[in-house]
Amino acid sequence: MKVLIKSGRVIDPANSIDEKLDILILDGKIAELAPNLDAGDTEVINAAGLLVTPGLIDMHVHLRDPGLEYKEDIITGTRAAAAGGVTSVACMPNTSPVNDNLAITQYIINKAKEQGSANVYPIGCITKGLKGEILSEMGTLKEGGCVAFSDDGLPVKDGEMMRRALEYASTFDAPIISHAEDLSLVAGGCMNEGPVSTELGLKGIPWVAEDATTARDIMLAELTGAKLHIAHVSTKGSVELVRQAKGRGVRLTCEAAPHHFILTDEAVRGYNTNAKMNPPLRSAADVAAVRAGLSNGTIDAIATDHAPHHYDEKNVEFAIAMNGVVGLETLLPLTLRLVGEKILSLSQAIALITCRPAGILGIDRGTLSVGAVADITLINPNKEWLVEPDKLLSKSKNTAFAGQLMRGCAMKTLLAGKEVYSKS
Repeated sequence: MKVLIKSGRVIDPANSIDEKLDILILDGKIAELAPNLDAGDTEVINAAGLLVTPGLIDMHVHLRDPGLEYKEDIITGTRAAAAGGVTSVACMPNTSPVNDNLAITQYIINKAKEQGSANVYPIGCITKGLKGEILSEMGTLKEGGCVAFSDDGLPVKDGEMMRRALEYASTFDAPIISHAEDLSLVAGGCMNEGPVSTELGLKGIPWVAEDATTARDIMLAELTGAKLHIAHVSTKGSVELVRQAKGRGVRLTCEAAPHHFILTDEAVRGYNTNAKMNPPLRSAADVAAVRAGLSNGTIDAIATDHAPHHYDEKNVEFAIAMNGVVGLETLLPLTLRLVGEKILSLSQAIALITCRPAGILGIDRGTLSVGAVADITLINPNKEWLVEPDKLLSKSKNTAFAGQLMRGCAMKTLLAGKEVYSKS
């Protein structure tokens, strides 16, 4: 199969490319990049006026499969990913049953290959059953296809357990992904502690609940020399802790979610449960710090923490509503918003959702190098569209951006050279 993408602005940060080029795809791989390639008998995709980038990568997604398919499943989740221009997702292990054994890992991989619209890379549990008591067989899970390990949704409360996890994972150079949260400091809180929580009469979660565990896990990574990744950084304190640790040479990376660099806790007003997530939406000062961290390279990746929930789990009192929002279909425009606001260059923005997460996870995606798998996204950066929850392809509709005007969208998404999404 031959496909030629013509006349697009090719942006490949991994290779420092930003120019008008054609891309020839042969048998699912990139065969040539050059200006004015001859089409011959090749299928041609006209990309004039579009950006052509590596397929986007979201390294923090909850697909809810197996066991919680009423919220999302591998089929619907990867379909939503493709609609957002995302060709690779890493899925968190807090399914039912959790991904702490080889059978679940293989189930995820096989279902994604057979029925998915994106590459799916499983993340295995740090501890069995997410209970924080016994380490999972991470070596076996790594051999079976897991790319990293996390008890995401819960912290590893015991410091000794986290140390042993880092040491174990370091034997095969896999990252441990920390859900940085001290539950004793959360103490039943349901939103950021501050003036808004006081006005609404909701119990707040102080910034120190995140920062204390971030600091602990950074020190453990420094002690062990292991790879640590901090998920969904949301406070100015955590950004600063990461910056300092990187300066000391700690093997550390981190990510930020779009809702944490776009929204503040003001979005909770009206007891909006689609503004309830964990970590919670923070103050304007925290948002500014996260944006600065993205701009100066302290934060290594943008990841959505796509967390679908059924309508009935959100249509309840704020304090008991489930945490989380869907994000795969709004990742691209919200990232591009930082370009429009001159927080990021276009190349920086694309790197944060392609080659940077690929490097953290150690997967062979996120580039348009000759010989690479042809996972490619064609983007119209100027097309405006309204977020209408009922039109999202995710099975759940709990977006924090309902009714908002977005700018930028995927026009076509190719997975190994095959079209998996085309905007009508």
